[in-house]
Amino acid sequence: MNSYFQYDERLGIEIPVLELEWEMYDAAVRINLLLQWEQIRGVIPDRIMKLEAQIIEKQNKLDKEDDFVTSCRLNSDIADLASIINDLHLWFRTNQDLESKTHH
Repeated sequence: MNSYFQYDERLGIEIPVLELEWEMYDAAVRINLLLQWEQIRGVIPDRIMKLEAQIIEKQNKLDKEDDFVTSCRLNSDIADLASIINDLHLWFRTNQDLESKTHH
C-alpha cells in the first residue's frame, strides 16, 4: 500500500501518488487507499495548528523588528507557511472527492 503514497517534505505528510485514473483501480484497492488516506488526512489539522503557531511566532517577531531585511525575510516566511496551510486544506478536502467517486 505504501507505494501509492509518497512523503511530501514541504507539507509534512504523505500524499497520494496514483499512476492510474481513480476508476481504473479495483474496488478493494480503492477502499484500502481511502482507509490509508483517512489516517493520513487525520493528521492534517494538527499539522496546520503547528504551522499556525509558527506564523504567530513570526508575526510577533515582525511586530518588534526594525531591520528592513529581516522584516522582509519574516514576511516571506509567513507567506510560505500560509501557502503550506492552504495546500494542506486542499489535500484535506480531497477525501470528499475520492469518496464520491467510489460510491458511483
